[in-house]
Amino acid sequence: MPVRVLVFVLAVTLLVGGCGSSKGSTPSVSTQTTNSSPQRPQTTRPAASALQAEVNAAATGDIPDNQVFIGFRDSAAAYSMKYPEGWVQGGSGARVTFRDKNNIVRVVVSTAAAPTSASVRADLRGLAGAHVQSGPQRLTISGAPAFKVVYTTRSAPNAVTGKRVTLLVDRYYLSHAGKEAIVDLGTPVGVDNVDAYRLMIESFRWR
Repeated sequence: MPVRVLVFVLAVTLLVGGCGSSKGSTPSVSTQTTNSSPQRPQTTRPAASALQAEVNAAATGDIPDNQVFIGFRDSAAAYSMKYPEGWVQGGSGARVTFRDKNNIVRVVVSTAAAPTSASVRADLRGLAGAHVQSGPQRLTISGAPAFKVVYTTRSAPNAVTGKRVTLLVDRYYLSHAGKEAIVDLGTPVGVDNVDAYRLMIESFRWR
């Protein structure tokens, strides 16, 4: 009898010890999974689709020579630039839009490698509804290398008149320290905002 009791006690001890070790290993696995998942959104590139005019919005005229420009700064996306006083701002962080009817400026920031001619061409192939007019052109913005592309898009037809608005867009690809900014500056065809848009893009600064 003493031998059987001893064997029983040893078996129970081993069983309890095995259960305890399996419970102790569970938290470390779940902790590693939880810590890795928040990093994924940082590598997701926001879609910089082609700008589209609003068919029901009036085609804004030229930005006047005496237009006042004010500074905009987004600490989350780490950049600043100027835009015309009175324009409506929408969004923040990775995607910001400044608009005065069909004069539209949009900035999309993402984590990405520095753009190349090949990567810009590949990006343009994914722009649904856009018709590339020129580019990519290599140039310098605020002392840093950049690319410029010009494209056009057409709005949906007006339900009453059938009229469409054609938007002429200057697109710039800017990069710094692992970040890329795609800046679209759009204006209806026939409207001259060249000087104002040049001022805006040349005011762009990474922070």
